[in-house]
Amino acid sequence: MPELTLEDGHLWYELQGTGRPLVFIHGGWSNARAWAPQVDRFADEYQVLTLDVRGHGNTGVTDSERYSIELFTDDLERLLADLDLEQPILCGLSLGSMVVQEYLDRHPNDVAAAILGGAVRSMPPLEVPDSTKALFTPTPAIAASVALSGSRATFRSMCGSIRAATGGHWLSVNPEIRRDAIAAVGDIDRDEFRKIFDALYRYDPPDLSVDAPTLVVHGASEAPLVKRQGRQLVRDLPRGERVVLPDSGHLVNQDRPDAFNTTCATFLESAFERRRPVSSE
Repeated sequence: MPELTLEDGHLWYELQGTGRPLVFIHGGWSNARAWAPQVDRFADEYQVLTLDVRGHGNTGVTDSERYSIELFTDDLERLLADLDLEQPILCGLSLGSMVVQEYLDRHPNDVAAAILGGAVRSMPPLEVPDSTKALFTPTPAIAASVALSGSRATFRSMCGSIRAATGGHWLSVNPEIRRDAIAAVGDIDRDEFRKIFDALYRYDPPDLSVDAPTLVVHGASEAPLVKRQGRQLVRDLPRGERVVLPDSGHLVNQDRPDAFNTTCATFLESAFERRRPVSSE
């Protein structure tokens, strides 16, 4: 099992194929297996890298007392440097989309292209002052819920609250995918669940100014406030595009894998065609 040694643990990853590096970063309380349809589609054309973020999947528990999107991005930087992968294409879902945005802010000239699935800028998806967020943080309540009921029940309760507010199956329109996603949360250590939630809640998104072509993909059943953040993100990016896929929710890459793959492939072909130098012959 390939692993990158960290100061306080190990980061699991898998590298397949050859070509331009294409990196997939999963969402919160998920794991790299969520990208299976994309790995199958792109590993013949790209050098595909998947990883399990701290607290998730095969990486599991690390000794850090507190997680952050910045820390997850530090890990990604170390991994790319260790594997000597330059000018990567970064594709992140949900929490993974935050990691991609943080990486873009740090390395505006070092990313070939970016794809943000289920793109979210902050949690909650509202512009809330840091002082207000710190004052009304739900982290203690989440910690109490996890300690009492466990990771899976707490996540199910969170999903139920969002569903009640949005009036639809925002997580996934497919009952089987929804069940699998909730089941995967049950594998998350209780303390890790709290640390992951805290990382999501505390993240202060950067004002991006990057020239890399960037694609935002949302499902039509995504939470409205998340879709609004996606529209704002695209407006702020010089080369931003946005696609909404019908019959899909937050887990858009799993709800509509073929459509998601085709959308991403078309975007990447177009992005690199524009970069290709014009022949003088």
